[in-house]
Amino acid sequence: MAAKRTPAPLKRAELANRSGCNIETIRYYEKIGMLPDPPRTASGYRLYDEKHLARLRFILRARELGFPIEEIRGLLGLVDGGTQTCAEVKARTERHLVDVRARIADLKRIERVLAQTAKQCSGDEVPDCPVLEALTS
Repeated sequence: MAAKRTPAPLKRAELANRSGCNIETIRYYEKIGMLPDPPRTASGYRLYDEKHLARLRFILRARELGFPIEEIRGLLGLVDGGTQTCAEVKARTERHLVDVRARIADLKRIERVLAQTAKQCSGDEVPDCPVLEALTS
């Protein structure tokens, strides 16, 4: 049976390419401590491994789902400490869901107001505009 090959380390540009994340964003996550510092070569190049890639993908997916940085940090802390329970992760997710639903309600309200205001506007080349009046009142 052949020995399991360890994947070659990744430089930052390769990590960015494989994760779909911008290099500057990777630097930011390192700076704020969400992505651990990787080992460096003698010439100073950072060498990332599959664990860095998996962690970065976790962060990116959480961001796509709208989790704020501090909440992602909390989730990572649970994972890092090995103390996560499904109940705790669910509670955090449900709190986030309440926030998401509140934002959706706000956006729907904004949409209604904008649609009503736009409907009142003739779009003609006249100086009086109901949209501007609504914004100044």
